[in-house]
Amino acid sequence: MVPASADPQGRSANRRMNIGEVLATLREDFPGISISKIRFLEAEGLIDPERTSAGYRKFTPADVERLRYILRMQRDHYLPLKVIGEHLDAIDRGLEPPAIEPVGPVVPKVALADDGFPSADSFRQRSDLRLSRKELVKVAGIDDELLTQLETYGLVRPDRKGEYDADDLVIARTAEELAGFGLEPRHLRVFRTAADREVGLVEQAVAPVRNGRDPAARARAEEQAASIAALTVKLHAMLVKSALG
Repeated sequence: MVPASADPQGRSANRRMNIGEVLATLREDFPGISISKIRFLEAEGLIDPERTSAGYRKFTPADVERLRYILRMQRDHYLPLKVIGEHLDAIDRGLEPPAIEPVGPVVPKVALADDGFPSADSFRQRSDLRLSRKELVKVAGIDDELLTQLETYGLVRPDRKGEYDADDLVIARTAEELAGFGLEPRHLRVFRTAADREVGLVEQAVAPVRNGRDPAARARAEEQAASIAALTVKLHAMLVKSALG
């Protein structure tokens, strides 16, 4: 349940917080929370903070607990926003939310460097996770139509057995989030093209090492490829950030 008046940090239920204070409260448990995320959840009708005469948002402790519930359902149970909204509607009407089925597959965490970008370890990691089509749709919180589109545009690629791996799961979940902003799989194929080009660049850079006569050449090439891949992702992210700025 989402408490209506309890405040885990002992604050009065009548206290109002600005959006910066809400971020500070939630960030320890949800490092990825941002102002844009909160605004998006408000736009989706999942939260409804008060507004001052000047238009500033003011959050009650109950609003913060509602946010905490939404974020926990997304992170721990991979529930799509539509389902979370149904849970909240039940809670608002004094009902218990539907029981949550245990989630079997767990996505490995991405290894991050000190600057928050994926580290070389992220590209060395290989998960044994294998999902059927039905499992991927359920765990990713998407529908079969979206998965079909992701396959059509080469964003998700099942193996010969028709199974999907941890990378496919992360891609599917990310695509579902982007769909909330109106970006469909057909818009995302530019990322597939860019990724293929970056892989070609990495392969070209490590080819001299990989083709060496040293028995350890292949392992050394894989180490270099992971490091270069991490750097290209960082460069790509900073170029996008710079252009938007």
